[in-house]
Amino acid sequence: MSRCSRPWERVVAGVGLSLFACDGAALAADLPLKAPAIKAVYDWTGFYLGGHVGYGRGSLGPGTNPLPEQGVFFPHSVTGLIGGYQVGYSKQLPNHIVLGVEADASFTSPLDGPRLAPAPFNTTIDYLGTARGRIGYAFGRLLPYMTGGFAWGHSHVDVNDADGSVISSPGQTQFGWTAGAGVEFAVSGNWSAKLEYDYIDLSRRTVDLSTFGLPGVNVDPNIHLVKLGLNYRFGDTPPWLAPDTNKTALPESTDWNVHAQTTFIASAYPSFRSPYAGTNSLPGGGQARDTWTATAFLGVRLWQGGEFYFNPEFAQGFGLNGTLGLAGFPNGEAQKAGAPFGKVRPQRYYFKQTFGLGGEQEDVEDAANQLPGKRDIDRVTLIVGRFAVGDFFDGNSYAKDPRADFMNWAMWSSAAYDFPADLPGYTRGGVVELNRKDWALRAGVFEVPTAPNSDVLTYKAGGTVVEFEERHTLFDQPGKLRLGAFGNQGNMGNYRQALAIEAADPTQDINVVMTSIQHTNPKYGFYANLEQQIAKDVGLFARASWNDGQNQILSFTDIDRSLSGGFSIKGSHWGRPNDTIGVGGAINGLSSAHRDFLAAGGLGLLIGDGRLNYRPEQILETYYAYAIDKNFTLTADYQLFTNPAYNADRGPVSIFSGRLHGEF
Repeated sequence: MSRCSRPWERVVAGVGLSLFACDGAALAADLPLKAPAIKAVYDWTGFYLGGHVGYGRGSLGPGTNPLPEQGVFFPHSVTGLIGGYQVGYSKQLPNHIVLGVEADASFTSPLDGPRLAPAPFNTTIDYLGTARGRIGYAFGRLLPYMTGGFAWGHSHVDVNDADGSVISSPGQTQFGWTAGAGVEFAVSGNWSAKLEYDYIDLSRRTVDLSTFGLPGVNVDPNIHLVKLGLNYRFGDTPPWLAPDTNKTALPESTDWNVHAQTTFIASAYPSFRSPYAGTNSLPGGGQARDTWTATAFLGVRLWQGGEFYFNPEFAQGFGLNGTLGLAGFPNGEAQKAGAPFGKVRPQRYYFKQTFGLGGEQEDVEDAANQLPGKRDIDRVTLIVGRFAVGDFFDGNSYAKDPRADFMNWAMWSSAAYDFPADLPGYTRGGVVELNRKDWALRAGVFEVPTAPNSDVLTYKAGGTVVEFEERHTLFDQPGKLRLGAFGNQGNMGNYRQALAIEAADPTQDINVVMTSIQHTNPKYGFYANLEQQIAKDVGLFARASWNDGQNQILSFTDIDRSLSGGFSIKGSHWGRPNDTIGVGGAINGLSSAHRDFLAAGGLGLLIGDGRLNYRPEQILETYYAYAIDKNFTLTADYQLFTNPAYNADRGPVSIFSGRLHGEF
């Protein structure tokens, strides 16, 4: 049986950008031409589950002032880029007619802040859902179809107060209908890719704004959606009942892969000593918050050594106090751009080219953002696109992934490295790496935010980092040492300059002063990162990092000096090889200029109590990760903060977290 193996067809298979990967001649190359043979090649009957990304435009009704949602590659719109999931069932009849039902949910993008125009209120659509019938005709692996049915969506209105704050009115669910058409193509294995257009018309609802002294507004959504999706087909038995036969409808391909993850984290703390509090303080009365993310990892091999990766991600929820109040924040999944309804961003999209230098090769396993195969150990790798700086720098086998190991920001990162990032923690740039058997040298150049805590990245200033990685064996146990130096140029204010201006005129607000003096300033520093296995399934980690501390933090968190370390033990020692226990600690500090700024009432990215009795922030974290099965892990995590946000007048704080993580 023939396979789709040409380079352009690999692109199609990996990212779903086209559904016409193989022509009819290729399909028929080894098959008789009679009709029954087509059905024998591929049958669309069965249950399926998948995900989609896309783009939407439309209207929420006259005078509704819709929020502009990020279009990223396209203009902002009432939905911006969308993403979601679908589930369905199809039945192929003997005459090649395919009947089916499908339900899906689509989530919108975050706000495109620079495109927001002043208005007394704004309207937004939070999500859209449909339940539809499908009818199509199967041309072997190609299925054009029409679809239509029931639709619903959730909208709400934000009233903009005079001081710039936002007051949200209660949301409302609106019902309506949908119709559309699409085409689906069976790619390889049990996977199929689809391109679909849907028109959604929801009923008009009137929102009463008289409480705010405003007239009512009629919300009347009419939305056009274009979706690119991938479906995994389970056959004619529901997936929860089907045995694992390891059989696929088509040959598998190693030229593309799909992986996914989902992580839910709930955190809470009891009341603690808090004689006073400021704008960014952790509330003393106790609080509970949760976050949820789901990510798809799509990869495709374009040609020899050339790969492309795309990671759309759904995120919902908030960190404790909206991710404010602690410098070493306890939830590594908490974004500064939290949302009560799920939002979708294309977090990663990057091209990777590997140039082999010959000699010994190594195996590459199939994994998220990693295609299986072989590669030269001696190689040069070039990466260009959007990613997290931590994807390629400051790695550590025992403390790097808040979805699987330590959750505190000061544990999984060299915390004094103010790495360039937007609010969710990603940037655009380029990385080059030279790898040898015993060492590697890598460097990167990245965009930085337009201002501290900005969600907008700019190429007019930038960040750089250089890292040297040394690999060694100590008493027959492997280890790595990474040494990095970094420098940023960004729109930051200077602590000492702001303090001097405020001292000359104490009537001025020091935070207003700081904003007024922001211009292109430097920040530089270094980090050291050690991992060392000391016995089978037992390892140690340690990090030290420092920055100059003279100008504002741009992207990460309010830390100028940090030491962290701990150990990790796998459960093979007590008969549970996939479990992990970890214990670690961190000490974070500030430069004298930074602490004086906070003591004068200044606000950082995450902290600011209005005054400050300075002491280093001290953190203890311990966790136990219990492997439920091969896909899911449940983690119990405890963190103790002494001198939270560097303030000896407040705390200590105990934070308890539970984490459910799945990988597929």
